[in-house]
Amino acid sequence: MAHSTSTDERRRASLASAREFITSRENRWLKAFRQALRGAGPQAGEPIGVEGPKMVADALRSGLEAEAVLVSQSGERDARQILRECESGLAVDRVLRTTDTLFQAVAGTQTPQGIAALFRQRQWMLEDLLRGPKAMREAAPLLLILAAVQDPGNVGTAVRSAEAFGATGVVATRGSADPWSPKALRASAGSALRLPILRGMAVPILIAQLKFARVQLYAAASARTGARDLGEISLEADLGAPVALFVGNEGTGLPPEVTRSVDKVISIPTGGEVDSLNAGIAASILLYEAARQRRLVAH
Repeated sequence: MAHSTSTDERRRASLASAREFITSRENRWLKAFRQALRGAGPQAGEPIGVEGPKMVADALRSGLEAEAVLVSQSGERDARQILRECESGLAVDRVLRTTDTLFQAVAGTQTPQGIAALFRQRQWMLEDLLRGPKAMREAAPLLLILAAVQDPGNVGTAVRSAEAFGATGVVATRGSADPWSPKALRASAGSALRLPILRGMAVPILIAQLKFARVQLYAAASARTGARDLGEISLEADLGAPVALFVGNEGTGLPPEVTRSVDKVISIPTGGEVDSLNAGIAASILLYEAARQRRLVAH
């Protein structure tokens, strides 16, 4: 306990003394922020870039550790409350300040709000996804598996729905957009910073591990209206049991190794000329049905 208190004191001291004002485009921290806020997602060991006062504050409150917070001149008012919280013990190593022009040059949005942060990655294991966040640990595992879902907006939407409807974790397999990429993070409204997530797993390895853990594997597929009605999802699939829901690529669907290995295929009927849904919407519908069966949402 004494060691923890000492660490907090050092962090507060360094925060007070590290309000460096950056005026050069060549500054190493500005380069790091640009890469994180405009890239396709962090590699192992690289920080997650988060932009905007709400998402930065939410990430800090969730317990993520910040390597650095960057504040522009016009963002100081919005940042002041967040920085006060940081000085009350939240984990921030340093605060950096810069001009609006230089902040605009590294930001990933067209109308930046003047605050961004670099957060250390959480190291999740499959066991974490099976247990879920603390509030969910009495529930049966409910995993969403995004199999080569390439659109970051769809990935972020699916992750947001996963948190909203009580999923215990999300896996983005190899070939999927990174849930920690800036676009996916914004689409998830920060859910990707709170929910246990694994990135870049190979599908065969994941399937073997899920089967070993006795998790039922269900694949989402399209179906024409009249083939079955939506109510049959609950009759054909027990989504209250330990289950992993596989949702595939927007254009090509699920890879063959998934359809050969799953226990059941679930279809969502569509009407008119629409014969399929995008990955984010399909994932949201299936997760809602799982929550309904588990009585996590109103009938």
